Amino acid sequence: MFNSVLLKIVSNAATAATQVLDTAKNVAVQAAQIPAAPIIITPKQASLSLLDLIMKGGFIMIPMGILSILTLYFFFERLMTITKASKLDKNFMNSIKDFIHNGNIDAAKSLCRNTTSPAARMIEKGVSRIGKPIKEIEEAMESVGKLELNRLEKNLSILSLIGRIAPIFGFIGTIGGVIKIFYDISLTDNISIGVISTGLYQKMITSASGLVVGLLAFIGYYILNALLDKTINKMETASVEFMDLLQEPTK
Repeated sequence: MFNSVLLKIVSNAATAATQVLDTAKNVAVQAAQIPAAPIIITPKQASLSLLDLIMKGGFIMIPMGILSILTLYFFFERLMTITKASKLDKNFMNSIKDFIHNGNIDAAKSLCRNTTSPAARMIEKGVSRIGKPIKEIEEAMESVGKLELNRLEKNLSILSLIGRIAPIFGFIGTIGGVIKIFYDISLTDNISIGVISTGLYQKMITSASGLVVGLLAFIGYYILNALLDKTINKMETASVEFMDLLQEPTK
């Protein structure tokens, strides 16, 4: 009886082992039938430098570069000039009042000459006219103020002009890019991205460059005008204080 039980156990173990082998074989077959995932290789993108990008804009980028250089030059040149002209010592007018009240006209003139400011040059003209009618003094100071204002406004119109014509140059480059696209298509009789890419580069780069240069010129123009308005306000304030000084009753 013991032998029959042992044989039955061995038989059951063999059957279980056979089932395990069959299951493993089926899993292996199914795994082999699953297609392998494709290996995606990302192509290495070629870098494009700023110089290469500018060169793709074509010949129109030459005048665009000149306009950008002029914009930077005239902006910083006028910025330094107007900033220097706007500086005026807070005690300047007080010193002028003291000199005039004490009758020291020469000292007042000397102070004006040693002060590098449009307002000081206006006051110097007024001091040199002391003793003449108030109307004549005022007109002389206004003449000097106009000359100083014209000197400060020099080259500002160039920035305004650049702000207007730079987008026009960009538009000309856009037209040139479109012409190049159709010319390349006519040569190859093929409409593909490779054929039209050169013209598209020229079209977009010149348009963007024109807008950027024009925007910078306009921003610089309005910044300088804001600084110029502050300088003019200081000149007018000094002029009014001087005229009030001349019309004060003598003690």
